[in-house]
Amino acid sequence: MSAPSIKHISCVIIVKDAGHTIKATLNSLRCFAEVILYDNGSSDDTLQIAANFPNVKMVQGDFSGFGETKNKAAEYATHEWILSLDADETLSQEFIDSLSSLTLNTGCAYQILRTNFYRQQEIKYCWKKERITRLYHRAGTGFNDNKVHEFVLTDNLQVSLLSGLVNHYPYQNLSDFIVKADRYSTLFASEKVGIKKSSPARALLNACFSFIKTYVLKAGFLDGYPGLIIAFSHMTTNFFKYMKLYEANQDLKNGR
Repeated sequence: MSAPSIKHISCVIIVKDAGHTIKATLNSLRCFAEVILYDNGSSDDTLQIAANFPNVKMVQGDFSGFGETKNKAAEYATHEWILSLDADETLSQEFIDSLSSLTLNTGCAYQILRTNFYRQQEIKYCWKKERITRLYHRAGTGFNDNKVHEFVLTDNLQVSLLSGLVNHYPYQNLSDFIVKADRYSTLFASEKVGIKKSSPARALLNACFSFIKTYVLKAGFLDGYPGLIIAFSHMTTNFFKYMKLYEANQDLKNGR
């Protein structure tokens, strides 16, 4: 069964303190009749900015991990087709035009082609263009429950790539890397405690390999100084992930 696209799609975004990116994101979504903004307790001007967009429906809710929270946010959508976006992504006009003319198939889930930026510089080596499943019919699927690295389940579904780019602006400055490294490593440890083993040696080896992989094997040095920042961030994030997991496993073992 199929249906025309944009009029039957709800854009769903979970957000917290995205005041520096949310305006550009919502500007790129003006052609959608419904945008669900599921806020997890923003303390900046995110909600004030969003209030200027008549197609945005704002909802307040808790954050319980990315997968579970994205599914919860989708429950507030009016339409069955869900386009899941991040609060630091914008749709290109080519993407919008292509989606507007597409007939969606309920037997399919659809991927976006995403290109990544540091500030306004496209990152071509550390972060290559990536295909991510983001458009789906919620009667047939949704996100898994992963706290981090969540993805749309596509078992028994065809997967098709949408035309046009989605631009991703995840980091505006060095502080963003520090905040996200702490947040993501904490979520990783809380998800894997008691399930996955870790040690200080493993944390160090993972960190070192991550830097070499990003900066040398992927030729991240060709991205200029942002490449060095990204490689170092990957290294520190991996170190903290496995050290936090090590501590969490120790606490579990000792009954703390």
